[in-house]
Amino acid sequence: MTGVVEVQITDVAFGGKGVGRVNGKAAFVSYVIDGETVSVRITGEKRRFVEAELVAVARPSAHRVTPPCPYFGRCGGCVYQHIEYGHQLAIKTRQVKQALARIGGLIDVPVLPMIASPLEYGYRNRITVHVRDGVIGFFQRESDALIDVERCPISSDDVNAELAQLRAAHPGEGHYTLRGRKAPRVFAQANDRVAAAMLDVVDWMLAGASGTLIDAYCGAGFFAKRLRNRFARVIGIDWDAHAIALAERDAQPHERYIAGRVEDALLRELECCAIERGERANSTPLIVDPPAEGLSSSVRQAIAQLRPDRCIYISCNPATLARDLRELRSSFRIDSITPLDMFPQTAEIEAIAELTTLQRHIVN
Repeated sequence: MTGVVEVQITDVAFGGKGVGRVNGKAAFVSYVIDGETVSVRITGEKRRFVEAELVAVARPSAHRVTPPCPYFGRCGGCVYQHIEYGHQLAIKTRQVKQALARIGGLIDVPVLPMIASPLEYGYRNRITVHVRDGVIGFFQRESDALIDVERCPISSDDVNAELAQLRAAHPGEGHYTLRGRKAPRVFAQANDRVAAAMLDVVDWMLAGASGTLIDAYCGAGFFAKRLRNRFARVIGIDWDAHAIALAERDAQPHERYIAGRVEDALLRELECCAIERGERANSTPLIVDPPAEGLSSSVRQAIAQLRPDRCIYISCNPATLARDLRELRSSFRIDSITPLDMFPQTAEIEAIAELTTLQRHIVN
């Protein structure tokens, strides 16, 4: 299949590529918007789909805007700068619903309106740049080649000031994480304002909860520190010993942090709390904030079998969230999914799932 063909874009898939059809096959093309008619050139063909590159936009969407970044289209970071921000939110919300339905078989789960970022640009409080052969910047889209970057529009002024200083220093080859403010070098959310909204949502979801709070993949205690005054005990678990050491610095007597394999420690603590819950009827809310790979099979099984009273699942990958919820729904009711736009202009999506044990609903 060669030459230039015209395609009607019907959707935008997770990851940012538009979806159309060419000769009965799905066609994936970047930098387009659902509803547009575009001309594309086929660059690759598989049995069920083709890859294509945009040649021209014949009939543009009303949501198309001019990207402000001179690197857009070459840099591998942003994929949505050509789309008006409100429509970005609509696309991402739809992608969450599609993942839940297609992967999790969840078609009737309440998906709440996406929480928008107050800043569409200038929101990132840290970036990682790469240095190779005198080039300082980011990887090109779908390539390991670097693109030289003088300023990143989605990063804060402070981060861009750090980038300017790095460039002026003529650094050696390697990877450099630039932060706009002095902070411990452990994992933290990259968008301060959406991170604050995430805390508020989790706080609200656990309103009225008590007993022992388990915070798995806790880092330096992002959620535990906010919620600790509401619980008799707080247990934080993370594989990062440095993050756990930071969490322990201002720990109160009823806080305990565990560094180690999350799967093992979480199973052990859930079993202990299940025994105590039977003896004293204490509640055991659980927060899990796993990496993009989601929960391991052993963690899913432990949560499903031991059934903490409430489970708040923070996800950075709709696909693995849907996979995990498909298994957990046998033990929990999925009360809501709240998407958050932590990374405007990019394909990334955060979501918070609120679960309550089915056993609890039966009792009540």
